[in-house]
Amino acid sequence: MKLITNNEVEEVFQNYPEKVKQQMYSLRELVINTASNIKEIDKLEETLRWGEPSYITKFGSTLRIDWKPKTPNQYAIYFKCTSKLVPTFKTLYKNEFNFEGNRAICFKLDEEIPRDELKQCISMAMMYHKLKHLPLLGV
Repeated sequence: MKLITNNEVEEVFQNYPEKVKQQMYSLRELVINTASNIKEIDKLEETLRWGEPSYITKFGSTLRIDWKPKTPNQYAIYFKCTSKLVPTFKTLYKNEFNFEGNRAICFKLDEEIPRDELKQCISMAMMYHKLKHLPLLGV
């Protein structure tokens, strides 16, 4: 898989507070590693959307990651709110994640992320346009 990255993304990561950087880099790594393990994905674009690190694939729905000063003890992965993604995640993983409406999965800075479940969510987002017609997005 080819990673195409916008240099401005690294600047955003560098500007996160020290206590947040590790979690954000870890989330970034999980996104990239998940994409690299999906055989249909030959290119992942890392860019900025709304000033947030964003990840785009040929068949996917854009996903974004960010930490915001107004909620200093959490960070999140964001999905298109009009998609079936977060409603599906709520059905599958209601006890594993904290959700923000139909647009995000939120994590506390000091909590362990359920990595396998989150990788499944990331995979569904990255292949969304091939899965959106399937019940529970094919899971």
